[in-house]
Amino acid sequence: MAKESMKAREVKRAKLVKKYEARRARFKAEGDYVGLSRLPRNSNPIRLHNRCRITGRPRGYMRQFGISRITFREMASQGLIPGVKKASW
Repeated sequence: MAKESMKAREVKRAKLVKKYEARRARFKAEGDYVGLSRLPRNSNPIRLHNRCRITGRPRGYMRQFGISRITFREMASQGLIPGVKKASW
């Protein structure tokens, strides 16, 4: 499990990205790089990192489900993910 502070930091970054999205787009369209540099660093969407919704794990993230590979495997084995069945042959 990731630390709660790391999860909170990602949520905070996501809010900043959303808040400054229009302003950032306007600065980029005008070519105003000085204005862009004055925006907060964390308002840049590049700084967002995908994390598992359940555990907060940053690696092994599966976009289609929004969870990490480990959590996915556990949930698939328990039958908690609709339409996913563990293969056996």
